[in-house]
Amino acid sequence: MNVFESIVLGLIQGLTEFLPVSSSGHLQIAKALLGVEIQENLTFDVTLHVATVLSTLLVLRKEVGDLLRGVLKFQMNEQTQYFFKILLSMIPIGIVGICLKDQINEMLNAPYILVIVGAMLLLTAVLLTFATYAKPRIKEKISYRDAFIIGLGQALAAMPGLSRSGTTIATGLLLGNKKESVAHFSFLMVILPILGEAFLEVIGGEMAMGAEIGLWPLVAGFVSAFAAGTFACRFMIEIVKRSKLVWFAVYCAIVGSISIISYFA
Repeated sequence: MNVFESIVLGLIQGLTEFLPVSSSGHLQIAKALLGVEIQENLTFDVTLHVATVLSTLLVLRKEVGDLLRGVLKFQMNEQTQYFFKILLSMIPIGIVGICLKDQINEMLNAPYILVIVGAMLLLTAVLLTFATYAKPRIKEKISYRDAFIIGLGQALAAMPGLSRSGTTIATGLLLGNKKESVAHFSFLMVILPILGEAFLEVIGGEMAMGAEIGLWPLVAGFVSAFAAGTFACRFMIEIVKRSKLVWFAVYCAIVGSISIISYFA
């Protein structure tokens, strides 16, 4: 992988991490189109995910700051409860990460990955369509129950091609939560799992295993993903507020179909 290819992949990751079109799916499609082969797919992907996490912290710095100040009061206030809901939502993806990490990495390197990505993009389209037209009773706050169910959606989105943001936002909306609240929760709940995954890779020496990628391509991908993610995070919050998810459903359906067809063509 050269620097140009890593920049392109970083831009794709940054834009699609927050847009409900599956960053992992688009990364696999882009790698196939560019002819990029990486033995340690997960190392490169985690590096780009860390960049988008940092862009989340930048865009939602006020919300994160308020949350931390509330938690550090060591009282069972609204911020502490919100933090516990985030922790609860992380349990399913934590289990998937511990138990199925190797299987997911093998899947990313499988020759039929474009079929999996295409099928999951079609499923993303279905979820976004349901979320667009469903009219549940709106709740004031995300409950512990809803937080865990949204977390289950995030765990399912470990499948490449199934959009994490699309799945969690659609799940939250179908449960009757407010649009802006769901968007913020969706973006905040992924911060600790991704940082935790990066930390485990570092202490486990797995980042060193990705040395074949090269330092500068990793840096270039990181910077481009951070810049694109900062833009996309702001953009997506506005999109959710305006209920424009159906257009992303159409996009996912088209790209998913093309992905499947291209494998058999």
